[in-house]
Amino acid sequence: MATFVIVLPAIDPVAVSVGPFAIRWYALAYIFGFLGAWGYAYALLRTDRLWSGTPRPDPASLIDLVLYIMLGTIIGGRLGQVILYEPAYYAAHPIEIVELWNGGMAFHGGLIGVLLAIWYFAYRFKISFLTIADLVAVVCPTAVFLVRIGNFINSEHWGRPTNVPWAVVFPEVDAIPRHPSQLYEAALEGLLLLMILGIVAQKGGFRYPGLLTGLAALGYALARIAMEFFREPDPQIEQLPYGLTMGMVLSAPMAVIGIALMLHSARAKRQLQASRRGQTRIEADSADPARPPC
Repeated sequence: MATFVIVLPAIDPVAVSVGPFAIRWYALAYIFGFLGAWGYAYALLRTDRLWSGTPRPDPASLIDLVLYIMLGTIIGGRLGQVILYEPAYYAAHPIEIVELWNGGMAFHGGLIGVLLAIWYFAYRFKISFLTIADLVAVVCPTAVFLVRIGNFINSEHWGRPTNVPWAVVFPEVDAIPRHPSQLYEAALEGLLLLMILGIVAQKGGFRYPGLLTGLAALGYALARIAMEFFREPDPQIEQLPYGLTMGMVLSAPMAVIGIALMLHSARAKRQLQASRRGQTRIEADSADPARPPC
């Protein structure tokens, strides 16, 4: 038996309303998440020592990148929920596809939308795709953290039944104490990943395109797979064998891609270092007339 159970209070999903216009907590999570990510990215782009000559976008162009990513996240996330998780339901209720204020956004669908947004931005401004992806990867956990808090307020993506002392009862779901899995995800996929990527970026991660993107993909995939053991799967849409969930299945390729990107970055780093050593030897030979040519 749990020694202490938190009953989630009935939080009005509408944070602010003016006449017929209403702003919901879920929308605010996305808005402040994007704003926080934009501010962090702006600061990173203005710090020259982090890039060491690596071509990067002008900070002023971030407005365009944020706009593209917002569209990619919203459209991709919603379509991901519709196609990957609840196709039968939305086929029967198509008008609800546009009702974003009721929640229902799939991370992996949003990720595809973000990647398309990054590709278009990189193509338009003639910057390496991996460089833009690295920048987005470092700042993205800011938004993930706030959106997971929004999931908690919305009483969605709740956890499995448990008797841990910090169990939470979601009255809109049932009276069973459950893991606050949304907060677990906010801590791991948001705060922890934000700190790890920030440290690697400060140590020169932007100098090796693909490293931070790979680390983010691997880190998120491992965190998400671990959290699926605490998150309640929907038996109607996640009837998978061997106890697997849709989140696990979709995260496994992310881990593989993340490892591949990190290996690619490490190989490029070794080639760059070898090229620099060769250039240094050539310059040393040319500066010493007494040394015979190689």
